[in-house]
Amino acid sequence: MSKLMQSLLAGAFAVVVAACSQQGPEAEQPAAPASTGPTIGLAVSTQSNPFFVSLKSGAEAEARALGMTLITVDAQDDPARQISSIEDLIQKKVKVILVNPTDSAAVASAVKEANAAGIPVITLDRSVDGGTVASHVASDNVAGGKMAGEYVLEKIGGNGAVVELEGIPGASAARERGQGFHSVIDAAGGVKVVARQPADFDRAKGLSVMENILQGHKDVKAVFAHNDEMALGAVQALEAAGLKNVVVVGFDATDDAVKAVKAGKMSATVAQKPELIGKTAVQTAKQIIDGQAVDKAIPVPLELIKQ
Repeated sequence: MSKLMQSLLAGAFAVVVAACSQQGPEAEQPAAPASTGPTIGLAVSTQSNPFFVSLKSGAEAEARALGMTLITVDAQDDPARQISSIEDLIQKKVKVILVNPTDSAAVASAVKEANAAGIPVITLDRSVDGGTVASHVASDNVAGGKMAGEYVLEKIGGNGAVVELEGIPGASAARERGQGFHSVIDAAGGVKVVARQPADFDRAKGLSVMENILQGHKDVKAVFAHNDEMALGAVQALEAAGLKNVVVVGFDATDDAVKAVKAGKMSATVAQKPELIGKTAVQTAKQIIDGQAVDKAIPVPLELIKQ
């Protein structure tokens, strides 16, 4: 290699070395994350139900908008798992815990642990049977059940056999929706609830429970399900049995249910607004963190979506 070429290569190498040395060792390290504000927790009953997926999405979007960090834990409809996950949130010292109970009675012990740790608790959609709750954000489930009952009576002319598919035993939403429904149905002399069975807010269980009920009740005029997933399962069972013109009313107004109503497969669904429930709960948590007073009960409006 010529001396001229050696000199050129040496010069080029020196330029590269100088350029690298100007970056400094700190340029090789990732930048420190920006402050994410206070951390809150969301203990949700399940993420296999579209309603609670929307609720979580609403909470996450609002947390981002307010500069907060949201830690979500999924109980997968298991009360023991939910209690454990709430205890984990307590250990993480989150500022507020949002709880959508799997079982309203079972989760009370975890709420009391949060109380003892000085962490405020907000319940979403379902209430809790014990402990101190700073605020409860939900639609009026009793009013929604009553709305469904009135619609069923109107559609069947106040006469006929009715089936009720109940939610998870122990969930406040199941109790309250059933309470509202029966406040109307039980007062109608010509209507008889021929079957009333839990299907755990699950579509597959709604299908199997309805199939079993139809073995002895082919004359059913209407079905009220405590949520849309069970209502959609009931629709499948009715179609398989060749039964038409049966009034099916659900609760939640999930995307699938609204499509089924528009297609004429379901008669109606009581519309809650899960994203708004999640959003409102996070806003309420921020108010608590900021030292502001909050209402003990924050209602989210209902609407009946029908054919």
